[in-house]
Amino acid sequence: MLNSSGDEITDGSLKKSLAIVAIPIVAQHLALSTQLIIDVFWLGRLSSTAVAAVGLIQPVVGLLAVSINATASGVQILVSQRLGADDPTGARRITIHGMALAVSLMATIALFMHVYALDITQLFNASSTVTQLGATYLSTLTLAYIVTAASDTLEAGFVGAGDSRTPLIANLTAIGVNAILDPFLILGWGPFPKYGIAGAPYATLAGYVVGGSIIFTAALSTHGDFSLTRTALQFRPRELAKLLRVGGPQAGQRVGRQTARLCIVAIISMTGSTAALTAYTVGARIATIVFVPAIGIGQGATTLVGQNLGADQPQRATRATWLGVTVGTLGLGSLGVIQWLFPTTLAHMFVPGISGQTLTYSVAYLQILAYGYWALGAIYTVSAGFNGAGRTEISMYAVLLQYWAIRVPVAAIMAFVLGYGAFGPFWAVTISNIVAGVGLTVAFYYSTTTGMLTRAADTASNPAD
Repeated sequence: MLNSSGDEITDGSLKKSLAIVAIPIVAQHLALSTQLIIDVFWLGRLSSTAVAAVGLIQPVVGLLAVSINATASGVQILVSQRLGADDPTGARRITIHGMALAVSLMATIALFMHVYALDITQLFNASSTVTQLGATYLSTLTLAYIVTAASDTLEAGFVGAGDSRTPLIANLTAIGVNAILDPFLILGWGPFPKYGIAGAPYATLAGYVVGGSIIFTAALSTHGDFSLTRTALQFRPRELAKLLRVGGPQAGQRVGRQTARLCIVAIISMTGSTAALTAYTVGARIATIVFVPAIGIGQGATTLVGQNLGADQPQRATRATWLGVTVGTLGLGSLGVIQWLFPTTLAHMFVPGISGQTLTYSVAYLQILAYGYWALGAIYTVSAGFNGAGRTEISMYAVLLQYWAIRVPVAAIMAFVLGYGAFGPFWAVTISNIVAGVGLTVAFYYSTTTGMLTRAADTASNPAD
């Protein structure tokens, strides 16, 4: 059974517990990445301009999810710590508070994005056709994100409890619905009208509604691994304060990352036109699949670290982090070798008929990305040690330095000063990943030798009422 009890996480084999928690998360993220690929696959049959439009607004879509991801991360961390300290009521209560916060924030953000979608896409200096299509996609997708705000936060509670199987089932169902509906709604198959680029987010919305229904049903069941009770509905301002303290830096981290990506997209659009933007979209989609294992291992390790700190076992939490780093670095490094060897095949898989300058850019970007995959494995997994300890601000500072002190300046200098054009931003991505991977690893080693996890265990194992 793919869920791990608290006793297994704090007393059993770390390798087994990490595998049990991480495997469903990896499968879930692979499925989510597949959903994005399926969208691009069918939009590619619509037109290459539609693919470029999705790439244009992808960083904006990332900003849409900031409130959801940050709140979900805070919920997972606090739930794992509280269950490790044998406080199930507190774990359920923080989940309810997280859901309320995520939905409120997302509804506000979605309303703003829905009204100003075209104004936002016009900031990227792309062609009028690309900006119009991007605005259509963006304004439609905002509806789906209100639904997923609640379901994703609740899923984080399950993962923090060591049950990553239930969220996997819900997401696989949601993605299956999305995948089935995509060609019908995008291309107008059968009795369905042809919605074009808007069909992809319509299919996503339908999938999220179905998947959300499953996760809510599981949470309300008294037989569930992470069932919610009536006592969890008690509102406590202090819970929101704790959630904001842990999740706030995660929001800052994601805002910093996504706004920097907006700059990268703008630089690529100005220096390489639609061909380079399409290549960037292809590379980003493939990279999303590649670093999914690191995300899953990192989230699994966060649960292990949090529960062991709650159980006052800092040394075991340290070992869990280094185990994740080892697996993530070696795994992504191996995938990087495969991508470097077969970039043309991968490009054709995503955009059939790709050729000319677009293919040249795509092959180059895929090979450049491959050089830094091992570092991505380190970034996502070593962050689990900091995040599981509640020190999410460290990950935030690392991301801000990675993107704003390295990636954006290097991209601008190489593109405009040194004359590398769109290849400048391509190289800037890999350079920033390598610097961040090495820096975070050194920082975690230093922090553990100076007692960071011991202090975190003292706090987590004695939760305030």
